[in-house]
Amino acid sequence: MSVFEPVVPASVDELIAALPKVELHVHLEGSMQPALLLELAAKNSVMGLPASLEAVREWYEFRDFPHFIDVYLAAVQTLRDMEDFALLVESTAAALAAQNVRYAEVIVTPWLHLDRGIPAEHLFGGLERGRQAAERQWGIRLRWLADFPGHYGAACGEQTLDAVLETGLDSVIGFNVGGIEVDRDPFAAVFGRARAAGLHSVPHAGETHGPDRIWSAIHRLGAERIGHGIRCLDAPALVDYLRDTQLPLDVCPTSNWRTGAVPRDRPHPLPALLDAGLMVTLNSDDPPMFGTDLTNEYRVAYGLGLTPADLARNGVRASFLIQEEKMALIAEIDEVCKSSLRSARPAARPHEPQG
Repeated sequence: MSVFEPVVPASVDELIAALPKVELHVHLEGSMQPALLLELAAKNSVMGLPASLEAVREWYEFRDFPHFIDVYLAAVQTLRDMEDFALLVESTAAALAAQNVRYAEVIVTPWLHLDRGIPAEHLFGGLERGRQAAERQWGIRLRWLADFPGHYGAACGEQTLDAVLETGLDSVIGFNVGGIEVDRDPFAAVFGRARAAGLHSVPHAGETHGPDRIWSAIHRLGAERIGHGIRCLDAPALVDYLRDTQLPLDVCPTSNWRTGAVPRDRPHPLPALLDAGLMVTLNSDDPPMFGTDLTNEYRVAYGLGLTPADLARNGVRASFLIQEEKMALIAEIDEVCKSSLRSARPAARPHEPQG
């Protein structure tokens, strides 16, 4: 059985489809579908990119994590104006809504665009136009987590935060550092400033490097959730801390296999994280680039022996929704599970006629 295409019973597929879901770790730029990539490349005369759907899919076969970053940076060159960003948001929201995702906290990386000379009003205006259109059309709610690539240094983070604060969008609710996983300590000051401005701290850490990055995210960046965090299992004291505090880890199994963060011939640590009593959510990261989506991640998790409804509840609990909204979504999840159990029961036999 392929780890990427697990065999799942039809009844489980039906349950996964019916579950109301949240997505907490998905990158907007990494959600560009191959057809949209080709459309934007043609519109904006971007050269040097694959010229067919099949070529794009081959381009998305990554040798390692740095190669993934190189492809990612090339793909974002296709985004040039407000319409492009709005199209990307609407395309991403449509794909999520089709999977019964009700709410998503979407990671966006302003620096990748501002550094190319894209005006902030084009970027943020496009994000808002797309977000509002998606909410009207599909009822899905999107919120933004502003991210910066840490391997470009702390100044990149400061510029990102400046742009977010100057724009003043209420829909930007969190601050994130991603990219190649460098030391997190140098970002303490910019994260302190972000938290003081009311933004949630949601850094990537412990994806390709060890527990020291996660400890730094916790103690120096004030992390409220950790992106990935799978390397916590290398440090028992860190596992104890995460279990005791229930600090959530946003885990993306297919992404980890595709980038080599977890070797493809090894089991994913997701079951071990849950067995250790940690608060873990399930996410898709960069869906088309990794040939997955959130529904498939639930199928993968089932193939690893995990319960879809429990993971759906974890996602809701770890989100930044208000408590009343969390309770309402969890109640929906519970009702879907009850309905699934009722439909799975065999029909009662009719009474035999009395002779």
